[in-house]
Amino acid sequence: MITRYGKWDGLDLDQFNLEQLLEKLSDFFLQSGFSQGGWSRRIQDPDQSLEALREAIRQLIRSGELLDETDMKALQDASGALDENKLDELVDALIQRLLKEGYLRATPDERGTPTPRPGQGRIEKDEGARIKFALTEKGMDFLGYKALSQLLGSLGRSYAGRHDTQHLSTGIEAFQSSKPYEFGDTLNLDVNATLLSAIQRHGLGVPLEVEYSDLMIHQSEYTSSCATVLMLDCSHSMILYGEDRFTPAKRVALALTHLIRTQYPGDTLKLVLFHDSAEEVPLGRLSQLTVGPYHTNTAEGLRLARRLLLAQRVDMRQIIMITDGKPSALTLEDGRIYKNSMGLDPMIMEATYREVAQCRRSNIAINTFMLADDPYLVNFIKRVTSIAQGKAYFTTVMTLGEYVMMDFLRRKQRKVR
Repeated sequence: MITRYGKWDGLDLDQFNLEQLLEKLSDFFLQSGFSQGGWSRRIQDPDQSLEALREAIRQLIRSGELLDETDMKALQDASGALDENKLDELVDALIQRLLKEGYLRATPDERGTPTPRPGQGRIEKDEGARIKFALTEKGMDFLGYKALSQLLGSLGRSYAGRHDTQHLSTGIEAFQSSKPYEFGDTLNLDVNATLLSAIQRHGLGVPLEVEYSDLMIHQSEYTSSCATVLMLDCSHSMILYGEDRFTPAKRVALALTHLIRTQYPGDTLKLVLFHDSAEEVPLGRLSQLTVGPYHTNTAEGLRLARRLLLAQRVDMRQIIMITDGKPSALTLEDGRIYKNSMGLDPMIMEATYREVAQCRRSNIAINTFMLADDPYLVNFIKRVTSIAQGKAYFTTVMTLGEYVMMDFLRRKQRKVR
């Protein structure tokens, strides 16, 4: 049951659990343009207006997911029905708190409606459709934390540590025996071993003569760094056929972002969307991303991902590709986009395989997560896996996060020789 914040009086909501509210609104903020029409080919722009936010919170309250029985009674009128005025007042107060606490930001739409300021009274309803809301970095980080907690919890794991390797370095945390100092080592001096070496050579006396050869330093476990590019297929098929496949992929990106930021500070994660073409997208825009355009330019996505990875000086590089379709587009040398909606076009396929081979030659691992079991897609992924010597996983929107997280953590623990 929801944490109670005391009897509601329409004004004092300081004890209300905003994080719980934000978690329950995650579907609203991460919506990807999925049309409830099921088989419809119409992409529906997500409605993240003020009025849509109000309605989402209203539905949570009406459903009993947000308030307990006592608090629901405080919202009722004399007849036992929900008092709409009280309900609206509560909803507006919650939105104001989300703004004030920095979980959301409000921006005017193209008509330039002024942004409401937190703490200055109620937001007027007639402005609802003219104000857009988006998650702030704080809000994104919280949803990433919750997504990661849920995924690791389902795997029976706690937060992971850094990448284990078989190399030894001269860092700060000492785990191994000492070694003689060599030029270039971090001077993490083992005082006891250094003095013992000097005593063994000169005998115990004052002053004790310590020479260069006596210097001993602590060895520590070398923790490898890894650069990851998450390639998300955002072609039209990701929301077709009665299933939203793009929103779960965005949740995976949120979870990975939080994991790397908190547990692997030496690592990097970049996000590449591929559709008719491909583009790098700042992780801060993740919640606002929607599907489209229609086609799947896998080759361009791999080319961009490889360029981003090679620009970083790290021990490991990997591409995590989430897709549900075979390649159907190709960027030509003159910049034009060649498309074949039927897929399996020989020119597109060969160009894609060449990019896969380039990644292999650059020591970039490619692990693919498929959200469909089309035989042609399966054959394509098998060829990609063979060339890249990577892995392929057949998964669903329900298990995607678990599969990606297991693979990611397993690679973290892989020994680097």
